[in-house]
Amino acid sequence: MAAPSASGEAGETGGSGEARTPRPRRDRELNRRKLLAAAREVFRDHGLKATLDDVARHAGLGVGTAYRHFPNKQALIDQLVDDMFARVEEATREGAEDGDAWRGLTVSLERVAELQALDRGLREVVLHSDRAVPTGLRHREQIRRNVDLVVERAKGQGLLRADAEPWDLVVIQQMLAAVTERSGQPELWRRYLTLLLDGLRAGPERTEPLPGEDYGKRLDVQGSNWIGPPSPSADAPAPPRD
Repeated sequence: MAAPSASGEAGETGGSGEARTPRPRRDRELNRRKLLAAAREVFRDHGLKATLDDVARHAGLGVGTAYRHFPNKQALIDQLVDDMFARVEEATREGAEDGDAWRGLTVSLERVAELQALDRGLREVVLHSDRAVPTGLRHREQIRRNVDLVVERAKGQGLLRADAEPWDLVVIQQMLAAVTERSGQPELWRRYLTLLLDGLRAGPERTEPLPGEDYGKRLDVQGSNWIGPPSPSADAPAPPRD
């Protein structure tokens, strides 16, 4: 009988041409899940400078197995980002379906912020790269519909101030991500989310309208998404670089 390949996954034929039994599909899927779980931990601890080889070793799998599933590191990152967008879509959907629209809004914001705080590598992609936008395209429209719905329902229930807009949640999410990015404290965003939510809540003390009403017209809603940065306007100054 032919020896297993160095990658650790069985092939279709042996070296002598003798047919081999294919590795069960569930074993291949298990290895894929191990790689994705390992990648989240490796990128969280070391950022995007980590390699696909590092991920394979952390998963306890051969390098050949890693490259069989993902031809390069970018393909692995794209899959992780897609998974993250899927979880954002789930969070916003549950928020939109919650009978208490204010709870739905706050919990969905919390869940997205938690995702970003826990995934340093993915946060780097989201905040500093345009890779997140094309990778999350298949989730973007549904996320937007969910956010629009939860904002509409929260206003309808008299819980959200009337001049708040869905894109306000986009910017709030970016602000929370920046808190984690700059402070290095993965739980500090919770303090600022509480402060921001107080500003969004409807109440008789809301006497001053929100400034920057026309910002939403300049925000590239079509090109942005609930977890990625909006495209800056042409007249906006470039952010300082470290």
